[in-house]
Amino acid sequence: MTQRHLFALAIAAFAIAACKSEPVDPTATAETELPSSDALLGPTPTSLWEKFDCVRDNGALVSAHRGGPRGAYPENALETLQRTLDAATPILEIDVAETKDSVLFLLHDTNLERTTNGEGVARDLTWDEISQLKLTNRDGVTAFSPPSLEAVLDWAVANNAVVQLDKKRSTSFTKIIDAVRAAKAAENVILITYTYDQAEEIAQIAPDLMMTATVEDPSDLDELAQRGVDLTRLIAWTGTRAPNPGLWEDVRARGVEIAFGTLGRRGERLDDQYWADRDGSEYNELVDQGVHLVATDYSDRVADVMVGDNRALRVCGFAR
Repeated sequence: MTQRHLFALAIAAFAIAACKSEPVDPTATAETELPSSDALLGPTPTSLWEKFDCVRDNGALVSAHRGGPRGAYPENALETLQRTLDAATPILEIDVAETKDSVLFLLHDTNLERTTNGEGVARDLTWDEISQLKLTNRDGVTAFSPPSLEAVLDWAVANNAVVQLDKKRSTSFTKIIDAVRAAKAAENVILITYTYDQAEEIAQIAPDLMMTATVEDPSDLDELAQRGVDLTRLIAWTGTRAPNPGLWEDVRARGVEIAFGTLGRRGERLDDQYWADRDGSEYNELVDQGVHLVATDYSDRVADVMVGDNRALRVCGFAR
């Protein structure tokens, strides 16, 4: 038999073996044994920006707005973060404020009345006073107190979780970044920005950290890059109003991950529209159209229905 014949037989045998391999089940849960194709993807990414690059090629993730409050668990509570991590997603958006004596802690509003049993402007109280308060929800006072950012960052590092930090007016990016450095949490944090100036500030003082920045047009990426933003560490925030597949295609072509929010005011948010028929298939449509991070007020439901979430978590080194 000639060498050419031997080579042809080898190719045929390889083709037959490939046809017999098991297809990847896109609906597999995180507990399902990894298919052999996952093992061929190489080592699991370790840095946060590499993990999100991996997500770009392997599905999408869910981000829990204000930590994913549900039932007895109020927004921006450490216990809520743990519940959401256990039930839904390791990506958690939270709000960072500062006390009178310069302690960073979690709180969305300027005043205390809506989310705690306290009164007045939070910035006027010391950490000792804030830490004695109890968080509230729609049913009343809960058993949980506002956590310090230090405690949350330590928790994120210990649990391989990622917290998206939304800076409130009472504090600064410099102080937040100092806290991230002290906790050795650089691989567990995404900083949220709203303006070119904010993105430029972070690029100057913490170029290694990941951030989100508003991108409404591909030209926004050029402006951000000119201001020193490393696009490999950027997630493009593309709003909450309407899907924009054309923009997402252009942003993806630049190697930037895409975030889109279905959260918002009750009765007006896309979350409510998508769940009106109790289906939620629209979230998978968002992923098919190019979204890599879906920010939602219904993290549990979305994580359950979003097919790409399972694979991205499994392959890209995120906990769940």
